[in-house]
Amino acid sequence: MDTARAMEIYKSKETYKVHLDRDSVWIENVDEDNGMATVMVGNNPVNTKTVSCDRLKEVDS
Repeated sequence: MDTARAMEIYKSKETYKVHLDRDSVWIENVDEDNGMATVMVGNNPVNTKTVSCDRLKEVDS
């Protein structure tokens, strides 16, 4: 996904399904200047990754 969409999802009060590869993730922060997002993998708060926003995929409900 592009950085703008990642920021929209991050700021939204709605919940969206987002995957990194095959893992469900929660967007915790978006660095718009560098096109990066910090995500929590699954429900494990100690499993966070910082990845390029283009690696994130929005999943249709």
